[in-house]
Amino acid sequence: MTSAVVRGAVGVITSDGANIGVLSGPGGVLLVDGGYARQAEAIRTAIAALASPPAAPSVPPAPPSPPKPAATKPAPATAPATAAPPPPAPKAATPQPAPSPRLLVNTHFHADHTDGNAGFAATGAVIVAHENTHRRLAEGTMLEAFGLVTPPAAATALPPVTFERDLRLRLNGEIIDLLHLPAAHTDGDVIVRFRNADVIHTGDVWFNGMYPFIDTRHGGTLAGAIAGVDRLLLLAGEDTRLIPGHGPAVGSRAELVDYRRMLATVQQRLVALKAQGFTLPQAIEARPLADLEATWGQGMFRGDRWLELIWNGV
Repeated sequence: MTSAVVRGAVGVITSDGANIGVLSGPGGVLLVDGGYARQAEAIRTAIAALASPPAAPSVPPAPPSPPKPAATKPAPATAPATAAPPPPAPKAATPQPAPSPRLLVNTHFHADHTDGNAGFAATGAVIVAHENTHRRLAEGTMLEAFGLVTPPAAATALPPVTFERDLRLRLNGEIIDLLHLPAAHTDGDVIVRFRNADVIHTGDVWFNGMYPFIDTRHGGTLAGAIAGVDRLLLLAGEDTRLIPGHGPAVGSRAELVDYRRMLATVQQRLVALKAQGFTLPQAIEARPLADLEATWGQGMFRGDRWLELIWNGV
């Protein structure tokens, strides 16, 4: 697990799960997604690294003074000179406890983003999410794509603060906009915009450099994913830094434009196949994604498998 500053007080933690956003400052820490419960201690250590100022460089001891010239008269007998004591060794920095997040924003309900909820709530974090994320966590879910059944979450893991559309938070002098994108990756997707830092955490609305998982069972659609990217592009300027849900941890608007172009190309091709009456096996046999595979099929899914997963959501 690694951490890096994105811009200003906003950082990112990367792991074998989702990319986690961090806002640090004297008012406390805001975390965007909490990862898996098993990652909690590593996440706390990464938070501490981002929240702590860099250590001041050590100052080398001053060079010894040049010897004085010998006296012209013999000096009276004195006691033997003793060597000057060495300078005291610098004190080791006192380890600081990992700060507990004050706020934890869930970008959606999937376990790689919410499994850590209960642990962070136990140390004081207030969880914030879209109303549909609360509902999915409370009801339990099944993801056929991964053979994953998630039982209803414990009450302590449910977000006590929810909203239907958009919500604004203020912390550490930063304005944080939580914006709901309907029917994109799921039906509860939230992007997190740090206005002053000009950084946006996209959640799983953006899988950087790969075909995305679109959870059609829980409200996601290919058209909604494209609409979500379109909203991101309206908010992002040329210098905006984007934290994707998965993939390389910091991306640009230009990379998001390429991703949007890929999604639109796939949608156009699959809609055309459906209009011609193609079944899913026939569509797979036609290999409509063959020319995209080298660029986009090297991540979570190869093209044929991805086509199986999104077909019902086209």
